[in-house]
Amino acid sequence: MNAMVIQETGPITEQRDPVVETELPVPEPSNEQVRIKISACGVCHTELDEIERRTPPPKLPVVPGHQVVGVVDKLGPNAGKYSVGARVGVGWIYSACGKCSYCKTGRENLCPEFKATGRDADGGYAEYMVVNENYAYYIPDVFSDIEAAPLLCAGGTGYRSLNLTDIKAGMNLGFTGFGASAHLVLQIALQLYQGLQCFVFARGKKQRDFALELGAVWAGDTNDKPPELLDAVIDTTPVWKPPVSVLKYLKPGGRLVINAIRKEQNDKNMLMNLDYSRDLWMEKEIKSVANVTAGDIDTFLKIASEIPVKPVVEVYKLSDAGKALRDLKAGNVRGAKVLVTA
Repeated sequence: MNAMVIQETGPITEQRDPVVETELPVPEPSNEQVRIKISACGVCHTELDEIERRTPPPKLPVVPGHQVVGVVDKLGPNAGKYSVGARVGVGWIYSACGKCSYCKTGRENLCPEFKATGRDADGGYAEYMVVNENYAYYIPDVFSDIEAAPLLCAGGTGYRSLNLTDIKAGMNLGFTGFGASAHLVLQIALQLYQGLQCFVFARGKKQRDFALELGAVWAGDTNDKPPELLDAVIDTTPVWKPPVSVLKYLKPGGRLVINAIRKEQNDKNMLMNLDYSRDLWMEKEIKSVANVTAGDIDTFLKIASEIPVKPVVEVYKLSDAGKALRDLKAGNVRGAKVLVTA
Protein backbone atom coordinates (compact mmCIF):
# COMPACT_ATOMS: atom_id res chain seq x y z
CA MET A 1 0.00 0.00 0.00
CA ASN A 2 1.00 3.62 -0.46
CA ALA A 3 1.82 5.52 2.74
CA MET A 4 3.49 8.71 3.92
CA VAL A 5 5.85 7.93 6.79
CA ILE A 6 8.00 9.78 9.30
CA GLN A 7 11.48 8.36 8.69
CA GLU A 8 13.42 10.77 10.88
CA THR A 9 12.58 13.54 13.30
CA GLY A 10 13.87 17.10 13.43
CA PRO A 11 12.94 20.67 12.45
CA ILE A 12 10.76 20.97 9.36
CA THR A 13 12.60 22.89 6.65
CA GLU A 14 12.27 23.37 2.90
CA GLN A 15 15.31 21.13 2.48
CA ARG A 16 13.93 18.13 4.39
CA ASP A 17 10.64 16.37 3.70
CA PRO A 18 8.63 15.95 6.93
CA VAL A 19 7.11 12.71 5.57
CA VAL A 20 8.30 10.39 2.80
CA GLU A 21 6.16 8.44 0.32
CA THR A 22 6.74 4.73 0.91
CA GLU A 23 5.30 1.39 -0.21
CA LEU A 24 4.32 -0.77 2.79
CA PRO A 25 2.61 -4.16 3.17
CA VAL A 26 -1.15 -4.02 3.71
CA PRO A 27 -1.63 -4.70 7.47
CA GLU A 28 -3.61 -7.72 8.67
CA PRO A 29 -6.08 -7.38 11.58
CA SER A 30 -5.59 -9.60 14.62
CA ASN A 31 -7.78 -10.48 17.62
CA GLU A 32 -10.43 -7.71 18.00
CA GLN A 33 -8.96 -5.49 15.33
CA VAL A 34 -10.60 -4.27 12.13
CA ARG A 35 -8.82 -3.20 8.98
CA ILE A 36 -9.93 0.11 7.50
CA LYS A 37 -9.61 1.08 3.85
CA ILE A 38 -8.88 4.79 4.31
CA SER A 39 -10.53 7.52 2.26
CA ALA A 40 -9.55 10.64 4.25
CA CYS A 41 -7.27 11.67 7.12
CA GLY A 42 -7.09 15.03 8.85
CA VAL A 43 -3.78 16.84 9.36
CA CYS A 44 -3.19 17.93 12.96
CA HIS A 45 -0.59 20.14 14.65
CA THR A 46 0.32 17.10 16.75
CA GLU A 47 1.94 15.63 13.62
CA LEU A 48 4.29 18.64 13.68
CA ASP A 49 5.00 17.87 17.36
CA GLU A 50 5.88 14.29 16.43
CA ILE A 51 8.14 15.26 13.55
CA GLU A 52 9.87 18.05 15.48
CA ARG A 53 10.42 15.85 18.58
CA ARG A 54 8.08 17.57 21.04
CA THR A 55 6.19 14.28 21.32
CA PRO A 56 8.41 11.92 19.34
CA PRO A 57 7.29 8.46 18.18
CA PRO A 58 8.87 5.66 20.22
CA LYS A 59 10.18 4.04 17.04
CA LEU A 60 10.66 4.93 13.39
CA PRO A 61 9.50 4.73 10.69
CA VAL A 62 5.86 5.34 11.59
CA VAL A 63 2.77 6.31 9.60
CA PRO A 64 1.31 9.48 11.23
CA GLY A 65 -2.31 10.61 11.18
CA HIS A 66 -5.06 10.27 13.77
CA GLN A 67 -8.18 11.73 12.16
CA VAL A 68 -8.99 8.75 9.97
CA VAL A 69 -12.13 7.94 7.98
CA GLY A 70 -12.79 4.89 5.83
CA VAL A 71 -14.70 1.62 5.57
CA VAL A 72 -14.08 -1.66 7.38
CA ASP A 73 -12.78 -4.09 4.78
CA LYS A 74 -11.58 -6.99 6.95
CA LEU A 75 -12.28 -8.29 10.47
CA GLY A 76 -9.87 -9.87 12.94
CA PRO A 77 -10.78 -13.37 14.21
CA ASN A 78 -12.44 -12.01 17.40
CA ALA A 79 -13.94 -8.81 16.00
CA GLY A 80 -17.74 -8.53 15.91
CA LYS A 81 -18.72 -4.92 16.56
CA TYR A 82 -18.73 -3.89 12.89
CA SER A 83 -19.60 -5.51 9.59
CA VAL A 84 -17.44 -5.29 6.48
CA GLY A 85 -18.46 -2.10 4.69
CA ALA A 86 -19.25 -0.07 7.83
CA ARG A 87 -18.03 3.53 7.60
CA VAL A 88 -15.93 4.33 10.66
CA GLY A 89 -13.39 6.76 12.01
CA VAL A 90 -10.36 6.60 14.31
CA GLY A 91 -9.05 9.35 16.60
CA TRP A 92 -5.95 10.00 18.74
CA ILE A 93 -6.69 7.15 21.14
CA TYR A 94 -5.39 3.91 19.60
CA SER A 95 -5.56 1.76 22.73
CA ALA A 96 -5.42 1.68 26.54
CA CYS A 97 -4.93 -1.14 29.02
CA GLY A 98 -8.60 -1.42 30.03
CA LYS A 99 -7.66 -2.60 33.52
CA CYS A 100 -6.27 0.37 35.49
CA SER A 101 -8.34 2.65 37.71
CA TYR A 102 -8.43 5.32 34.99
CA CYS A 103 -9.75 2.94 32.34
CA LYS A 104 -12.35 1.51 34.71
CA THR A 105 -13.74 5.00 35.38
CA GLY A 106 -13.90 6.15 31.75
CA ARG A 107 -10.66 8.12 31.94
CA GLU A 108 -8.55 5.98 29.65
CA ASN A 109 -6.95 9.21 28.38
CA LEU A 110 -4.88 9.11 31.60
CA CYS A 111 -3.97 5.40 31.34
CA PRO A 112 -0.22 4.83 31.80
CA GLU A 113 -0.39 2.45 28.80
CA PHE A 114 -2.24 4.93 26.55
CA LYS A 115 -1.16 4.55 22.92
CA ALA A 116 -1.72 7.24 20.31
CA THR A 117 -2.74 6.63 16.72
CA GLY A 118 -0.05 7.71 14.30
CA ARG A 119 2.61 8.03 16.98
CA ASP A 120 2.72 4.78 18.97
CA ALA A 121 1.09 2.79 16.14
CA ASP A 122 0.70 3.36 12.41
CA GLY A 123 -2.08 5.80 11.56
CA GLY A 124 -3.98 7.26 8.66
CA TYR A 125 -1.50 8.80 6.19
CA ALA A 126 -1.92 5.60 4.20
CA GLU A 127 -4.37 3.50 2.22
CA TYR A 128 -5.07 1.04 5.07
CA MET A 129 -4.69 0.77 8.83
CA VAL A 130 -5.74 -1.60 11.63
CA VAL A 131 -7.19 -0.71 15.05
CA ASN A 132 -9.05 -2.40 17.90
CA GLU A 133 -12.77 -2.24 17.09
CA ASN A 134 -13.48 -0.48 20.40
CA TYR A 135 -11.52 2.55 19.20
CA ALA A 136 -13.34 2.89 15.89
CA TYR A 137 -16.56 4.91 15.67
CA TYR A 138 -19.54 4.99 13.33
CA ILE A 139 -19.53 8.11 11.14
CA PRO A 140 -22.97 9.80 10.97
CA ASP A 141 -24.45 9.92 7.46
CA VAL A 142 -24.80 13.73 7.59
CA PHE A 143 -21.02 14.08 7.13
CA SER A 144 -18.97 13.31 4.04
CA ASP A 145 -15.67 11.49 4.59
CA ILE A 146 -13.76 14.76 4.18
CA GLU A 147 -16.01 16.63 6.61
CA ALA A 148 -15.83 13.82 9.17
CA ALA A 149 -12.03 13.59 9.36
CA PRO A 150 -11.37 16.68 11.54
CA LEU A 151 -14.21 15.68 13.87
CA LEU A 152 -12.14 12.73 15.10
CA CYS A 153 -9.50 14.85 16.88
CA ALA A 154 -10.07 18.58 16.40
CA GLY A 155 -13.69 17.87 17.29
CA GLY A 156 -13.38 15.13 19.90
CA THR A 157 -10.50 16.68 21.82
CA GLY A 158 -12.05 20.12 21.40
CA TYR A 159 -15.26 18.81 22.94
CA ARG A 160 -13.27 17.54 25.91
CA SER A 161 -11.73 21.02 26.23
CA LEU A 162 -15.16 22.62 26.19
CA ASN A 163 -16.39 20.34 28.97
CA LEU A 164 -13.33 21.14 31.07
CA THR A 165 -14.04 24.89 30.91
CA ASP A 166 -17.20 24.40 33.04
CA ILE A 167 -18.84 27.05 30.85
CA LYS A 168 -22.55 27.81 31.25
CA ALA A 169 -25.28 29.56 29.27
CA GLY A 170 -24.87 33.34 29.13
CA MET A 171 -21.14 33.29 29.91
CA ASN A 172 -18.18 34.61 27.90
CA LEU A 173 -15.90 32.03 26.27
CA GLY A 174 -12.55 32.95 24.72
CA PHE A 175 -10.34 31.13 22.22
CA THR A 176 -6.64 31.70 21.65
CA GLY A 177 -5.86 30.50 18.16
CA PHE A 178 -8.53 29.73 15.58
CA GLY A 179 -7.74 26.64 13.54
CA ALA A 180 -9.21 23.19 13.09
CA SER A 181 -10.32 22.61 16.68
CA ALA A 182 -11.47 26.11 17.68
CA HIS A 183 -13.66 26.58 14.58
CA LEU A 184 -15.55 23.40 15.49
CA VAL A 185 -15.81 24.07 19.23
CA LEU A 186 -17.10 27.61 18.65
CA GLN A 187 -19.94 26.25 16.50
CA ILE A 188 -20.99 23.61 19.01
CA ALA A 189 -20.64 25.95 22.04
CA LEU A 190 -22.97 28.53 20.50
CA GLN A 191 -25.58 25.82 19.97
CA LEU A 192 -25.25 24.15 23.39
CA TYR A 193 -25.22 27.26 25.60
CA GLN A 194 -27.94 29.86 25.11
CA GLY A 195 -26.69 33.43 25.24
CA LEU A 196 -23.01 32.40 25.17
CA GLN A 197 -20.65 34.99 23.70
CA CYS A 198 -17.41 33.93 22.01
CA PHE A 199 -14.25 36.06 21.82
CA VAL A 200 -11.31 35.04 19.63
CA PHE A 201 -7.61 35.97 19.80
CA ALA A 202 -5.78 35.07 16.57
CA ARG A 203 -2.62 36.37 14.97
CA GLY A 204 -3.94 36.45 11.39
CA LYS A 205 -6.68 38.66 9.94
CA LYS A 206 -7.96 35.70 7.92
CA GLN A 207 -8.52 33.69 11.09
CA ARG A 208 -10.15 36.66 12.86
CA ASP A 209 -12.54 37.30 9.97
CA PHE A 210 -13.37 33.59 9.85
CA ALA A 211 -14.22 33.59 13.57
CA LEU A 212 -16.61 36.51 13.10
CA GLU A 213 -18.26 34.69 10.18
CA LEU A 214 -18.95 31.73 12.46
CA GLY A 215 -20.53 33.83 15.21
CA ALA A 216 -17.82 35.28 17.44
CA VAL A 217 -18.86 38.67 18.87
CA TRP A 218 -15.25 39.94 18.85
CA ALA A 219 -11.95 38.90 17.28
CA GLY A 220 -8.60 40.55 17.92
CA ASP A 221 -4.87 40.00 17.89
CA THR A 222 -3.13 38.18 20.73
CA ASN A 223 -2.14 41.52 22.27
CA ASP A 224 -5.58 43.15 21.92
CA LYS A 225 -7.89 43.76 24.88
CA PRO A 226 -11.38 42.24 24.55
CA PRO A 227 -14.38 44.46 25.34
CA GLU A 228 -15.44 42.20 28.23
CA LEU A 229 -13.76 39.88 30.73
CA LEU A 230 -14.00 36.14 30.06
CA ASP A 231 -15.36 33.28 32.16
CA ALA A 232 -13.14 30.73 30.42
CA VAL A 233 -10.61 30.48 27.60
CA ILE A 234 -9.61 27.51 25.44
CA ASP A 235 -6.05 27.74 24.15
CA THR A 236 -5.28 25.72 20.99
CA THR A 237 -1.94 27.31 20.08
CA PRO A 238 1.46 25.57 20.04
CA VAL A 239 3.25 28.42 21.87
CA TRP A 240 3.21 30.12 25.30
CA LYS A 241 2.51 33.75 24.46
CA PRO A 242 -1.27 33.50 23.76
CA PRO A 243 -2.33 31.68 26.95
CA VAL A 244 -0.02 33.75 29.16
CA SER A 245 -1.25 36.99 27.58
CA VAL A 246 -4.94 36.16 28.01
CA LEU A 247 -4.86 35.29 31.73
CA LYS A 248 -5.30 38.92 32.71
CA TYR A 249 -8.64 38.97 30.86
CA LEU A 250 -10.16 36.13 32.90
CA LYS A 251 -12.83 36.99 35.43
CA PRO A 252 -12.24 36.03 39.10
CA GLY A 253 -12.70 32.26 39.30
CA GLY A 254 -12.14 31.97 35.52
CA ARG A 255 -10.44 28.99 33.92
CA LEU A 256 -7.86 28.65 31.16
CA VAL A 257 -7.94 25.24 29.43
CA ILE A 258 -4.82 24.44 27.39
CA ASN A 259 -5.58 22.02 24.55
CA ALA A 260 -2.13 21.03 23.34
CA ILE A 261 -0.09 17.84 23.54
CA ARG A 262 3.09 19.90 23.80
CA LYS A 263 4.17 23.55 23.71
CA GLU A 264 7.08 24.87 21.68
CA GLN A 265 9.97 25.90 23.92
CA ASN A 266 11.41 28.78 21.92
CA ASP A 267 9.20 31.24 23.80
CA LYS A 268 9.18 29.60 27.23
CA ASN A 269 10.54 32.82 28.75
CA MET A 270 6.99 34.15 28.36
CA LEU A 271 6.23 32.23 31.55
CA MET A 272 8.51 34.63 33.40
CA ASN A 273 6.07 37.43 32.48
CA LEU A 274 3.33 36.01 34.70
CA ASP A 275 2.15 38.57 37.22
CA TYR A 276 0.57 36.68 40.10
CA SER A 277 -1.74 39.44 41.31
CA ARG A 278 -2.91 40.27 37.78
CA ASP A 279 -2.92 36.85 36.10
CA LEU A 280 -3.65 34.20 38.75
CA TRP A 281 -4.95 35.88 41.89
CA MET A 282 -8.70 35.60 42.65
CA GLU A 283 -8.88 31.83 42.17
CA LYS A 284 -8.17 31.74 38.47
CA GLU A 285 -7.30 28.26 37.20
CA ILE A 286 -5.15 26.66 34.52
CA LYS A 287 -6.10 23.17 33.37
CA SER A 288 -4.55 20.97 30.68
CA VAL A 289 -6.26 18.58 28.30
CA ALA A 290 -4.65 15.14 28.24
CA ASN A 291 -5.42 13.08 25.14
CA VAL A 292 -9.05 12.04 24.59
CA THR A 293 -11.37 9.19 25.56
CA ALA A 294 -13.46 6.96 23.33
CA GLY A 295 -16.53 8.47 24.98
CA ASP A 296 -15.46 12.02 24.03
CA ILE A 297 -15.25 11.13 20.35
CA ASP A 298 -18.41 9.04 20.26
CA THR A 299 -20.47 11.69 22.07
CA PHE A 300 -19.11 14.55 20.00
CA LEU A 301 -19.93 12.79 16.71
CA LYS A 302 -23.54 12.36 17.81
CA ILE A 303 -23.95 15.96 19.00
CA ALA A 304 -22.18 17.35 15.93
CA SER A 305 -24.52 15.41 13.63
CA GLU A 306 -27.62 16.71 15.41
CA ILE A 307 -26.67 20.41 15.21
CA PRO A 308 -25.14 19.78 12.58
CA VAL A 309 -21.63 21.21 12.86
CA LYS A 310 -20.13 21.99 9.46
CA PRO A 311 -16.33 21.68 9.29
CA VAL A 312 -14.52 23.95 6.86
CA VAL A 313 -11.77 21.95 5.16
CA GLU A 314 -8.84 22.36 2.77
CA VAL A 315 -8.20 19.19 0.78
CA TYR A 316 -4.80 17.79 -0.24
CA LYS A 317 -3.80 14.59 -2.00
CA LEU A 318 -2.10 12.00 0.21
CA SER A 319 1.12 12.52 -1.74
CA ASP A 320 0.97 16.22 -0.83
CA ALA A 321 1.05 15.53 2.93
CA GLY A 322 4.39 17.33 3.22
CA LYS A 323 2.91 20.49 1.71
CA ALA A 324 -0.09 20.30 4.07
CA LEU A 325 2.24 20.03 7.06
CA ARG A 326 4.38 22.96 5.90
CA ASP A 327 1.26 25.07 5.31
CA LEU A 328 0.04 24.21 8.81
CA LYS A 329 3.38 25.15 10.36
CA ALA A 330 3.34 28.46 8.48
CA GLY A 331 -0.07 29.31 9.93
CA ASN A 332 -1.77 29.08 6.53
CA VAL A 333 -5.02 27.77 8.02
CA ARG A 334 -8.72 28.21 7.43
CA GLY A 335 -10.59 25.44 9.22
CA ALA A 336 -8.99 22.00 8.92
CA LYS A 337 -6.62 20.32 6.46
CA VAL A 338 -7.57 16.88 5.13
CA LEU A 339 -5.67 14.35 3.01
CA VAL A 340 -7.57 12.14 0.56
CA THR A 341 -6.26 8.82 -0.73
CA ALA A 342 -8.09 8.78 -4.08
